[in-house]
Amino acid sequence: MTDFASARAAMVDDQIARRGVDNARVLEAMRAIPRERFVAPDLADFAYEDCALPIDCGQTISQPYIVALMLAAADPQPGDNLLEIGAGCGYAAAVAGRLARRVVTIERHRPLAEGARQRLTALGATNVDVHVGDGSLGWPTEAPYDCILVTAGAADIPVALKDQLAVGGRLVAPVGAGAQRLVKLTRRAAGKFEQEDLGGVAFVPLVRD
Repeated sequence: MTDFASARAAMVDDQIARRGVDNARVLEAMRAIPRERFVAPDLADFAYEDCALPIDCGQTISQPYIVALMLAAADPQPGDNLLEIGAGCGYAAAVAGRLARRVVTIERHRPLAEGARQRLTALGATNVDVHVGDGSLGWPTEAPYDCILVTAGAADIPVALKDQLAVGGRLVAPVGAGAQRLVKLTRRAAGKFEQEDLGGVAFVPLVRD
């Protein structure tokens, strides 16, 4: 039987910290969330491998390093309001919930959203709200957001998401019609953004309804 606690600690040390993610709060959160509970039972033994894994509806749970990299770039603070586009199985939202005051996560596939909600409830993540909807539109009723994480790639970042980012807020998203780059946008003022390239990535496409 897999020792999940040891596998989780090794994942953080070997796959994440050793590759340059040094945000102590992110590393602590990654050590706390049981990734094996967010994948199918027959994949639980692979939960801490350095790769993405399939979940329902043709989607994936992101590679642990990518989850940590995106969260470290966004750097959620304890009082922050965070929006995630693409809840998937709920794993990244669970990690984010240990970092931010509140997490709003949107999933267009209802079965995934319902599964994520059940897992998050079972873990006691009472500060994470899961909604079904078109992620490209964001969730304006809870805006502005200090952090926005987009877990699906598009040729450009939807204007609605930029509009819902607070001044000083950080948005992290994969961008590119072909080869994707992970991009961090920091909103400096109304209509003014600072952009940073975090490297090449490969995400499922962002589908707009």
